[in-house]
Amino acid sequence: MSTVSQPANRPEQPPPATATGPGAAPGPAAGPDPAGDRHRLTALQGLAALSLDAMASVAYGPESIVLVLAAAGAYGLGFTLPVTLAIAALLAVLVASYRQVIVAFPNGGGSYAVAKTHLGRRSALIAAASLVLDYILNVAVSVTAGVAALTSAFPGLYADRVWICLAVLVVVTAINLRGIADSARAFLLPTAVFVASIMAMIVVGLFRDAPASTATATGHASVLAQNATSVGVLLLLKAFASGCSALTGVEAVANAVPSFRAPATRRAQRTEVALGALLGVMLIGLSLLIGRFHLQPVEGVTVLAQLADASFGHNWAFYVVQFATMVLLALAANTSFGGLPVLMGLLARDNYLPHVFGLKADRQVHRHGVLALAAVAAALLVFSGGDVNTLVPLFAIGVFVGFTLCQAGMVRHWHRERSAGWLGKALLNGFGAVLTAAAAVVVTATKFTEGAWLIVIALPLLVLSFEAVHRAYGRIGDRLGLGRVPEPPRRARSLVVVPVSHLSRLTGEALNAAVSMGDEVIAVTVTYGTEERPGVEALRRDWELWNPGVDLLELPSPTRSLGRPIASYVRDLTDRRPDARVTVLIPEAEPAHLWQRVLQNQRGAVVAHAVRRDTDAVICRLRFRLAP
Repeated sequence: MSTVSQPANRPEQPPPATATGPGAAPGPAAGPDPAGDRHRLTALQGLAALSLDAMASVAYGPESIVLVLAAAGAYGLGFTLPVTLAIAALLAVLVASYRQVIVAFPNGGGSYAVAKTHLGRRSALIAAASLVLDYILNVAVSVTAGVAALTSAFPGLYADRVWICLAVLVVVTAINLRGIADSARAFLLPTAVFVASIMAMIVVGLFRDAPASTATATGHASVLAQNATSVGVLLLLKAFASGCSALTGVEAVANAVPSFRAPATRRAQRTEVALGALLGVMLIGLSLLIGRFHLQPVEGVTVLAQLADASFGHNWAFYVVQFATMVLLALAANTSFGGLPVLMGLLARDNYLPHVFGLKADRQVHRHGVLALAAVAAALLVFSGGDVNTLVPLFAIGVFVGFTLCQAGMVRHWHRERSAGWLGKALLNGFGAVLTAAAAVVVTATKFTEGAWLIVIALPLLVLSFEAVHRAYGRIGDRLGLGRVPEPPRRARSLVVVPVSHLSRLTGEALNAAVSMGDEVIAVTVTYGTEERPGVEALRRDWELWNPGVDLLELPSPTRSLGRPIASYVRDLTDRRPDARVTVLIPEAEPAHLWQRVLQNQRGAVVAHAVRRDTDAVICRLRFRLAP
């Protein structure tokens, strides 16, 4: 069955089928595009659009380390800096690796593209599924964490936190639907304020010999274990794995290389290095302050709030840090909106997701991917009740899986390429793969009973879904004969059936089109019984007076069905005339205003559905535009 319709003015176009992998030439997505370049990112805009997740993680990354080490008492807190330095070293490894990923895979995809080329299809799908889950959870965690900071300052809003979360999600989604460049410009100021306030807090704090204030922690119970004097390897490993939550978002730049202006790879590399440098400096600086002020974690107050209090005092600067943190946490969801739609576009191009996710709007945004991400994140927000603690145990597991596969894939990349210095690069990536794999195992094991089991189940289910979509497209391709040369075109006698219910300009336009495209035209009208016979006879009289040269055939419908009699007639006609190409031309009026569509009777849609379901006829829906 075929469907023919008049072309619509749709700006969306499918992405070009470009190659990815080592030695692949950058496709149109990565090359210059003067028409759409203004909707792509500069390096600075990329830092604002794609780094919010990583930047915001400094609000909970150091705290995750401190909370774990607090189980070993004050002695355990002394290991905060060494653990942070290990995480910073891993960050350097990841940044160096993803700089190479950006060059080798300029069409984006990050871990998915690397695994697809060097580790095989199944590994690529695992990497893609892990990134999809991480990006979705990042949206939910970021929004709930930002709203939690707001409700902590204004407790009266706590009961409405779910609605506030959904409102923030709507705002971020709407901005991203305008294009990633517009979202970057909108989030540039909050990012700059947050980075500047954290850097200022670190600098001021390092020049203090004692905390300027401890007002935020006063009256709150300490969570520090008492009488603990030893730190085991497992505790350090758990602290390292928990602190690695600060590394989420590092891969977002490599996933969204096509979103940058030309030269895209160079701009993306600069953004990746700037992100790694800023994140590393902030993590190490905050760790130094924790040791300098001998900070102890307390219930109900974040570590970052205590550090701001100790550095600036309990004044306006303290509230600037808190407000900037709240805003950036809420907007950190933008990283997912920048990276996931591009990844979904690549999966759609490879037939693992519906092709609609590969479409781009006129502002170079994968609109359907953005909307799908927003819908799933909204469901998670409602499911969790806007509680960040419900979602955090699920967070960051997926990204470690993606990190590990990407690092392992890059080891094979260097081994195959064997360029200058390949052994050192391969060892670096191999070391990173071991560290991220260990972090993935530890985080999954320690968080399993707290909800991580959902990710363990969801990851393979998502991979199975990808494969099911791929098999479905494979079957469709076989039926369509994709990749095979079709038989030469042959002309068949064309027979056009035109459903009519009355005489109008619409009827006239339909018959004009029908006689232009068909060798034979038949007009049909559905009749419903004796009570409506006068109307049918009036139509017959008017038809004979008009005399268009086309016969009008009556199709009785005892059940008052509209589509079924027409579909039955077309099926019988096809059986009687197997040598003819039957086309059903359905005339429809298109209102001048969108809201007027609700006034239409939808007869055309009913007929088209019945004919499509019951016959193999070609369907042509003729749009007659009504002028304003």
